[in-house]
Amino acid sequence: MLDTLTQQPPDALLALIKLHNADPRTDKIDLGVGVYRTGQGDTPVFAAIKAAEARLLETQDTKAYLGPEGDMGFVHALMPYIFGGDDPTLGGRIEGMQTPGGTGGVRLALGLAKKAGVGRVWMGTPSWPNHAQILADLGLELKPFAHSGSDGAVDMDGLRGAIVAAEPGDAILLHGCCHNPTGIDYIPAQWDEIAGLLADKALLPVLDLAYQGLGHGMDEDAYGVRRVLTAVPEALVAYSCDKNFGLYRDRVGAFYIMTAADGQMSAALSNGHALARANWSMPPDHGAAAVRMVLEDTAMTEQWQDELDTMRARMRQVRARLAESGIVGGIDLRPVGSQNGLFSVLKLNAEQIMRLRTDHGIYMAGSGRINIAGLTMGNIDAFVVALAAVTA
Repeated sequence: MLDTLTQQPPDALLALIKLHNADPRTDKIDLGVGVYRTGQGDTPVFAAIKAAEARLLETQDTKAYLGPEGDMGFVHALMPYIFGGDDPTLGGRIEGMQTPGGTGGVRLALGLAKKAGVGRVWMGTPSWPNHAQILADLGLELKPFAHSGSDGAVDMDGLRGAIVAAEPGDAILLHGCCHNPTGIDYIPAQWDEIAGLLADKALLPVLDLAYQGLGHGMDEDAYGVRRVLTAVPEALVAYSCDKNFGLYRDRVGAFYIMTAADGQMSAALSNGHALARANWSMPPDHGAAAVRMVLEDTAMTEQWQDELDTMRARMRQVRARLAESGIVGGIDLRPVGSQNGLFSVLKLNAEQIMRLRTDHGIYMAGSGRINIAGLTMGNIDAFVVALAAVTA
């Protein structure tokens, strides 16, 4: 039976990493892999996480199973940061569970949506490639609409048209902030409009909040999620700690359900637990326990927030410097300054991307997506010169 399987293409970004690593040039630039890097090119463990791990090593007295819901102390410690307010549960209407990274959160959200009867999911494109892969694996129909226009801004007409065309019982998947891959986010006024449009249509919002704190701040980046949840009766939220706590390989995420009434939560959660049990049984404990310890300790929380502020400030500095370059060859870099998070997409064709790689040692995804954190004050001028050379 296994001889009927066909070879799947390798992951393009992983292949790009191998090509970059094999390049002997000392001035090469890696803009492909989606992790934060310091101005020195490192991806360090947060000092706050190190402190929490040290405490965990001293105090953890068992590795016994938890359950499909994972570390509920972690799940609840995140909620004030995600949902805000004096009652982040909205009167018992919001509850969650731990997942293996944000990917696990998206998988549970879409799996639960399907169990609830959803057959079609509307999603702005381009989007994180794994969104479409998960939809396909679950047998859900993807209904795409344009997320952004040629001017480097959100295409609100595309979103409005999608909501008008959607039918009751459909779901709509929206990035909460720091859109991957474009970095083009909805501003608060647009989120206000989106919330109203969703309130008028019986759609299930699926909100993917994977980069909170990397755009403008923890509260600012949660505005869209909070605004939508105040307007609709029910929603699903996938959350990742991989970036804002630097826990990439530890796979730390969460999944939250908002029901129309607190009496509906038990059934919804039981289905979430069953899906988790079938997919991974229970999530890995270590990273979530470390996050919980950070958020339970005032000093470590402040340290974590300071580290996050430093990350965000560095990326805003890089974006500002790119925007100051203006029109470079055939590329307008000015919109990059108002975009958010780790990523932006440059309008480059395959030949130009290949020339950047072969002639200048600059590695990026074939889509033109660049990791802003791969640029530093030491290499950004060379990058701009290279862009001019290949697009003139």
